Amino acid sequence: VDLDLGNYERFLDVTLTRDNNITTGKIYQSVIDKERRGDYLGKTVQVIPHITDAIQDWIKRVAKIPVDGKEGPADVCVIELGGTV
Repeated sequence: VDLDLGNYERFLDVTLTRDNNITTGKIYQSVIDKERRGDYLGKTVQVIPHITDAIQDWIKRVAKIPVDGKEGPADVCVIELGGTV
């Protein structure tokens, strides 16, 4: 988890869950789990489209989870992209 996540929680006065933190490992594990369940019907799993679709699906799903105690989706979804090369 990036240290900025805690700053976002304090600044916005919200409580985030583990789903709000997307990692490469979580995405790859979800794709591997789908492949093992047979969701891809025996097709070769590839970065495009399977991994990229999983990232988009995760963002869309998490963006709909209320974080401020209210019902319904959030007004704004902030995504921080980063990494070390």
